[in-house]
Amino acid sequence: MWNGPAIFRHVYALLLGVAVCCLGCGTTRSTDTSRTATEQLLISDSIDRTVQQINFRPLAGRRIYLDTTYLSSVTDQSYLVSTLRQHMLASGCILSSSRDEAEYIVEARAGAVGTNRHDLLFGIPAVNIPTYLPGLGGAPASIPEMPIIKRSHGIGVSKIAVYAYHRETGAPIWQSGIAIDRSTARDTWILGAGPFQSGTIRDGTAFAGTELRIPLLPESSDRDKTVPVVNIHEEAVFQAPVAPVTAQASYEDQSEQTPQKQ
Repeated sequence: MWNGPAIFRHVYALLLGVAVCCLGCGTTRSTDTSRTATEQLLISDSIDRTVQQINFRPLAGRRIYLDTTYLSSVTDQSYLVSTLRQHMLASGCILSSSRDEAEYIVEARAGAVGTNRHDLLFGIPAVNIPTYLPGLGGAPASIPEMPIIKRSHGIGVSKIAVYAYHRETGAPIWQSGIAIDRSTARDTWILGAGPFQSGTIRDGTAFAGTELRIPLLPESSDRDKTVPVVNIHEEAVFQAPVAPVTAQASYEDQSEQTPQKQ
């Protein structure tokens, strides 16, 4: 029971009412994009790794127009085209915005740009067991998943090929061969703890939500390996015409330089 003066009782009641009226809660709305960040990173990382295999040095100093007609339906087309253009510029090529002003036409195609995922479980998977209860009939009972080790392995793959020809004559100039590479993202759970995340799209192995990382070991590569055989799967440089000539003349010149089989 409040025993103070009446004025203090009224002030106390007023403050208490204001405090009650000010009570409340807030909510935060969060959304997810239609494609996960992991999927986008897998694709973009595989594109980066594949494009950097292509050797554009034979076209250095030439005015090039990049024809992307056959990339129109490829996933993340804009990123792939921009990566090709950047790599061509870094290799010394001169990019032309107009086909008619270019000396060579470079055409690109992609055999694959996409992702796969593999899930592996050591333990007891989740199962539904049908049961029968009097009066209720069959009622399904479920056994929850009890993993010892669980692993999810995401893979991004890109397969790209590029070739160049003379704009006026159509004579072949150069081909990159088939460039293919992949990116990875691994999530691992051990006795329910995890995920422990690793893969090429990450800086190292880390527990999800932490900054503690183990640097990845460097990966070996044989990207500099070349074979002096003209094959669609290998890089090849053709004899470029010094001046514009007819396609027939260019073909005859190359035929004369090719030894005939006896």
